[in-house]
Amino acid sequence: MEENQEEHKPRIKPIIEGAETLSLGISMVVAVLIGVAIGLGLKKLTGITWLLWVGVAIGLAAAFLNVYKAYSKQYKEFEKLAKDPRYNMGKSIDEDDDED
Repeated sequence: MEENQEEHKPRIKPIIEGAETLSLGISMVVAVLIGVAIGLGLKKLTGITWLLWVGVAIGLAAAFLNVYKAYSKQYKEFEKLAKDPRYNMGKSIDEDDDED
């Protein structure tokens, strides 16, 4: 039974990682759409047409923020792997790579 459980772990992990990547794309689209909706709402409430573009800018800023957060998370994971002796091939992360 233990072998069965070990077989399922590798199968589930790629699915979860794929769902996280998919959710990033969806969150970007949703952030822009919410920004456009805010802009349209402000335009309708006030009658000022440039407020639509303010909403679009808010949505784009939120989308870029989502990408930055995902990048930061992945970079932290990379640094953990770089410090792991199994993956750094005997090099320290602080060593210079200026080998001429």
